Amino acid sequence: MSAAEGPLVVGVDTSTQSTKVLVVDAATGQVVASGQAPHTVSSGAGRESDPRQWWDALHEALRQCGDAAHEAAAVSIGGQQHGLVTLDERGEPVRPALLWNDVRSAPQARRLTEELGGAKFWAERTGLVPAASFTVTKWAWLAEHEPEALRATKAVRLPHDYLTERLTGEGTTDRGDASGTGWWASGTESYDAEILAHVGLDPALLPRVVRPGEVAGTVRDSHDLPFSKGTLVAAGTGDNAAAALGLGLRPGTPVLSLGTSGTVYAVSKRRPADPTGTVAGFADAHGDWLPLACTLNCTLAVDRIATLLGLDREAVEPTTALTLLPYLDGERTPNLPNASGLLHGLRHDTTAGQLLQAAYDGAVHSLLGALDLVLDEDADRSAPLLLIGGGARGRAWQQTVRRLSGRPVQIPEAKELVALGAAAQAAGLLTGEDPAAVARRWNTARGPVLDPVERDEAALARIAGVLSDAAPLLERGTDTH
Repeated sequence: MSAAEGPLVVGVDTSTQSTKVLVVDAATGQVVASGQAPHTVSSGAGRESDPRQWWDALHEALRQCGDAAHEAAAVSIGGQQHGLVTLDERGEPVRPALLWNDVRSAPQARRLTEELGGAKFWAERTGLVPAASFTVTKWAWLAEHEPEALRATKAVRLPHDYLTERLTGEGTTDRGDASGTGWWASGTESYDAEILAHVGLDPALLPRVVRPGEVAGTVRDSHDLPFSKGTLVAAGTGDNAAAALGLGLRPGTPVLSLGTSGTVYAVSKRRPADPTGTVAGFADAHGDWLPLACTLNCTLAVDRIATLLGLDREAVEPTTALTLLPYLDGERTPNLPNASGLLHGLRHDTTAGQLLQAAYDGAVHSLLGALDLVLDEDADRSAPLLLIGGGARGRAWQQTVRRLSGRPVQIPEAKELVALGAAAQAAGLLTGEDPAAVARRWNTARGPVLDPVERDEAALARIAGVLSDAAPLLERGTDTH
């Protein structure tokens, strides 16, 4: 390990499929140690994980970091959003967590929207319109399908809250992650008593919302992690808000993130309220807003198509007549929770590489369609798109985004931006800085810029046409039983 100039901090990314840890020099942003350990997620109708494995994965990832983790002065945890973690009176999980990509609560989402004021009410009150991804709909699903689990629940947490609480012994969350629940009012920045009463959730079961820059607690005695007692613990936040911190985003800079899910977002000074539900009006982690649109099907769906075809994920060939909507997990943008994948335009001379390119096109089309809604009216539409996430390193992803956006694309060299953002948040506790300013000082967004190419209007129109024509079929879905 090279000598650090400043104190060390730990940033954690507890994501859908793994926990990643970075030990970072707070002065320079240099990563001095890292670790990673996997999670398991159930398959079938639901997407669930046992929260205790997140703790075990954190332990293993920290072990891989060696002595550096023990020297850390502060730690922060960024995590997958929306997951419903239900705990009993001993702080143990009542049942596995319902994850963000569990779409079983789609009927409850529709019912909640109708029962409580309609889409406009929800958008103006919470910044969100209920969808199967959001925590409030999962709570309603649990109440309907597993009332005994509800009765046993003495605390309700999000994934990053669960790990932070195990570190500090205090039930806390932050405005960024709380804003993705559907029971946090964005106008008053507090829990919404009317919504909580409607879904039968006692606010006493919820964590305290820690303010930006506030210490959530300190590492307590009774833990088996390599932190010193008294190590500062930051509020943490949701993964997208953490990545925004990790990039040091200024208002108006667009981000397209290619991961298990795909997202587009930008920091805004204006509180968002989109009654169509396309844009989620999230809060960010340092006092502004993070309007965001998310697709359920991104790298995982395209990789699945590549596997079915027996191709490397880069083995694409140009196509002009083929459309593939890779809605393998249902979809959130567009809001089609019961949809499955759809292929149109197949011919005798269609190649496997063309099929794969069509999958890329279908995934990117969904994200770019929401980009204009995410950006404020005065945002620079010619500014480079920051391309992040696991897919950002793939040439096929890069070229598809360039061709369908017509914009320059910048690829930050920094990896693990969620963990880096969490580390910047931890560093801010020590220096008193805005975490985004810390990340800018670390120059985390540095990376090559790919020049724009002419936008493929024909492909965009073709995909939009198929999506429109197939809407009744996609909304009906398929019977999987």
